[in-house]
Amino acid sequence: MPTTASSPADLRARPGIKWHRYPEDVLPAWIAEMDFGVAEPIERALRRLTDEASFGYEPATLNPALGEAFAAHMQAQFGWQASPERVVPVADLVQALFTLVSAFTERGQGVVLQTPIYPPFQNSVRETGRRIVEHRLVDDGTRFRVDGASLPAAFAQDAPLLLLCNPHNPTGRMLDRDELEAIAAAALAHDAIVVADEVHADLAYPGSTHTPFASLGAEIAARTVTITSATKAYNIPGLRCGLMSFGSSALRERFRTAIPDRMLGIVNRFGMEATICAWRECGGWLDGVMAQLRDNRERVRRFFADELPEVGHHTPEATYLAWLDCSSLQLAGGPQQFFLEHARVALNDGAEFGPPGQGHVRLNFATSAPILDEILERMANAVRRR
Repeated sequence: MPTTASSPADLRARPGIKWHRYPEDVLPAWIAEMDFGVAEPIERALRRLTDEASFGYEPATLNPALGEAFAAHMQAQFGWQASPERVVPVADLVQALFTLVSAFTERGQGVVLQTPIYPPFQNSVRETGRRIVEHRLVDDGTRFRVDGASLPAAFAQDAPLLLLCNPHNPTGRMLDRDELEAIAAAALAHDAIVVADEVHADLAYPGSTHTPFASLGAEIAARTVTITSATKAYNIPGLRCGLMSFGSSALRERFRTAIPDRMLGIVNRFGMEATICAWRECGGWLDGVMAQLRDNRERVRRFFADELPEVGHHTPEATYLAWLDCSSLQLAGGPQQFFLEHARVALNDGAEFGPPGQGHVRLNFATSAPILDEILERMANAVRRR
């Protein structure tokens, strides 16, 4: 079972930016990192490496082991047979985004983003000299959906690449198969490539089923790069290990031609061993995490329905992130700044997720129930006092 630190003081005793970015009277609910411990098998694996005290160059044998662990996990969890031979380790998925945008587009070309979207998606486009082609998710009153009918027009704007986030950050949507098939059809029709960030796939709630984009068929797999890691679900982001899974050898070679492997660096042994261990041995631990997250998700839903009904909120189908529409509150300085100043709660500013995020905040509810309750009460009290 996962463990949660019992108090903010315990959490501040740990290193890391989540509990140290803001003053001590601020409760952090911003960066996508859980306040839970780490699975015992991962702890044992890291202790073994430390006890060995062998910190030479990384053994090349770990790369195929990572690919095999990834492929086995995908098959067991989602029924998708990925190719271990086409797995490329990376230090983190933001590195993957930047290199993939650089490899599969030219400067000045467009990249389709389904906004609101995790800010590094936007950064990877702007900072490499490409154009964001915004394709907004549509709020149908119960959840956000992909507007498949308008997607071909987005690709037609000299945009040969889509950065897909599924499960979606920040809205928590788990895209349905019909939405994914609409994306696939548009990509095929416009000879486009899809980079599918599926890092939150293991964090799905009952009633939602994750469909790997590359599993839709050989034709779409041939133009898909799946990027993922164990960092979000198993709470090991600081170990810096992710991967890119290429859906075809031709796509892998095209990437290698544009971005030589040595430009990617080498992932350290600690991160790779922890990731392999997570996917092979830590399913029971994750089950315990999901039970806590389900309870917290329901706690958030009830609270906003009962105490702050003016705040728009669709219960996430995956992730531990709540996307909150505070527009109707008309909070001075914007909701992120308002809650930081008046509630002493740190949230992510929705404006950083693109134009549709104006008036929104993102709340991370992966913490203990007492801390989450305090976060929510502080927010409600700040609104009542204004």
